[in-house]
Amino acid sequence: MNENTLLGIGSRVKHPAFGDGVVIRLHAIAYDICFTIYGIKTVGKDYEKMEIVEAIPAEDPVTFSAAEKSLIKILRTHLDGMEEVALGDRWEGGNLILQPADKSLKPKEMPIEDFFHKIVMTRDRLRVLEQRINSNTLLSDIEKVNLQQYITKIYGSLTTFNVLFKYKEHSFTGEKS
Repeated sequence: MNENTLLGIGSRVKHPAFGDGVVIRLHAIAYDICFTIYGIKTVGKDYEKMEIVEAIPAEDPVTFSAAEKSLIKILRTHLDGMEEVALGDRWEGGNLILQPADKSLKPKEMPIEDFFHKIVMTRDRLRVLEQRINSNTLLSDIEKVNLQQYITKIYGSLTTFNVLFKYKEHSFTGEKS
């Protein structure tokens, strides 16, 4: 990457360790980049090993809302396999409350949409892990099967959260007996 090139929000890059990513925030000496697999990482503007896939000129500072809209547009364009997963109607606008047994401690409360998003991200990352295992040429077939069975058991542990999904086809399924 040329050190004189200033990337704007929405620029697409390929990092040698983190893979494909999109610039989501500019700092004085670094970029915040959202990588497909590894999430948001900060990368120095002078990092030379990163390839620019599509440069978008840097503009005046952008609001978080504008950056978020740009990122959503880019991700939808370039990550066709991603599906939208809907929260069940009865949970929309609700809160998750974790109440400690000790009444002197404060409960933890968060929007159920935030919690649901974390569950969906866990599911999506498990799917990516499955794909990586199945495409790995260094693992034997027996090792792949053993790892796949372990992931299936993890899915089974997560079936408790199926009540949150609007559509049954999005929910977790574990081992069938």
